Amino acid sequence: MIKIRIDVDYPYASRMKSFLYVALRIKSNKSEGYLKLSRIIAQMINESPEQIKAYWFFTPYTIPDRRMLELLNNEKHEVALHVATDPFKEWKTLEKKTNCKIQYYTIHGTQRVLARLLWGRKLNQARAPIPQDFPLKCFHDRPEHTMSLDRNRYLHGYETVVEQAQGWIQQGVIITLHPDWLFRISKKTKRGPIYDALKTMLDVDSDLDTISIRKSLSVQVARDFREYYKSINPTKAFLTKLQIRGADIFTFIERKWCSDTTTTINPSPEWIKTQDNIALLKIKDYQTWWNTIGKKTRNMVRKAEKDNIQISVTPQTDKLAEGIWKIYNETPIRQGRAFPHYGETLKTIAANMHTEKNSTYITAYLGEELAGFIQILHGDNIAILPNILSMQKYSDKAVNNALIAKAIEVCVEKNEHWLMYGRIGNHPSLDRFKENNGFTKFPITRYYIPLTSKGKLATKLGLHQELKDALPDSIKYPLLPAVNWASRTKMRAKIALKKGEAQEI
Repeated sequence: MIKIRIDVDYPYASRMKSFLYVALRIKSNKSEGYLKLSRIIAQMINESPEQIKAYWFFTPYTIPDRRMLELLNNEKHEVALHVATDPFKEWKTLEKKTNCKIQYYTIHGTQRVLARLLWGRKLNQARAPIPQDFPLKCFHDRPEHTMSLDRNRYLHGYETVVEQAQGWIQQGVIITLHPDWLFRISKKTKRGPIYDALKTMLDVDSDLDTISIRKSLSVQVARDFREYYKSINPTKAFLTKLQIRGADIFTFIERKWCSDTTTTINPSPEWIKTQDNIALLKIKDYQTWWNTIGKKTRNMVRKAEKDNIQISVTPQTDKLAEGIWKIYNETPIRQGRAFPHYGETLKTIAANMHTEKNSTYITAYLGEELAGFIQILHGDNIAILPNILSMQKYSDKAVNNALIAKAIEVCVEKNEHWLMYGRIGNHPSLDRFKENNGFTKFPITRYYIPLTSKGKLATKLGLHQELKDALPDSIKYPLLPAVNWASRTKMRAKIALKKGEAQEI
């Protein structure tokens, strides 16, 4: 049994907003985002296959609303009181508002003088006094030991605290946590972030491992960054989880072109259907591809061989990571715009490389130096090229053409029928390279699902797409030089700032 004590001190993910509500004695739960972090934790507990008993201690400023109570409506949860200032009044209010029989209480403590004033206590009161005739049981008096997940996650890191937690659970220790530190870290109080450790302990949210959320104007758009690798058919429960985590819109693609097993998607009338594209190559065999590409491209492949470029499949080793690091940091500008991986550390590159289990790396060596590499990720009936890069100083040796040719060989050996190389439409010179190597612009369907009222408004106003995707080519292409110039200028300013800081040190 996993025993968890959850102290819900503040109503909002924003500390400033929470402090304002407590200072002004506002107890309304109608505001957007109320108990958002607590709802995420409650949902994680409900989905967990583990045996769990969660004791939720609410203050008068965090009384659970209808949405929260629906999540707490099972045997895994028990509602309890976190005393702020007035034990009897707060107990009766909590029972009335939740229609729950309250058995336990804890006491909210504050060490700082300003915090005591915030909660309406006397300056000498770190905690509210509890009358001797108060009928609830004190949770502090339970015989089990307690351990703070917030603090231990900060002090010891993810891997250590997960290992520690397994021991705590076996020993019957009560694990304490605060929703405030689910995603946030505080050096001042030495707490958080606990989401990764809690997720592992409860064995949940694997469907969110590849979800990223970006801000587009004023809305948060969620997408699966592995959407091209696997078929997606979002369930109501999945969309609810995204909504609770702050997403206003979820977008995904339909993969009918490469998977006969794709589950039929039945879009709701509220879903927005748009056209997207990918650079796609259908693979039959190497010779068919070779005959399809033009004479100039074939000569480029031969040129690399004549210039002693050695192409081979290479295991994911530290040596490979070091070579990639040198390529990433060769120049801050590539293809006329800022290169996003410039400045990336060797440690980060090695960690990312070793994380990708289902991938193949093809390398191009000139002597002992890595001149270029290509990464193939193997998905559900499709291979994807997320990375192909070479040293600019060897741009005259057709390294990338040779890497593409070897990638076709590898895909044929692995019986891959489709090879994808990003999209076509946002970079004319790169688009020409793709087309010269046999890739074509392939239309696909993309859906946008509004999850909130803000998301619905954004889709109606056409604010759900990135600007580069929303603009027609006739407007977008003339703007590219200016966009590239801005990108280069920003990168150079960033480098100059770092150099200035280093000189000061």
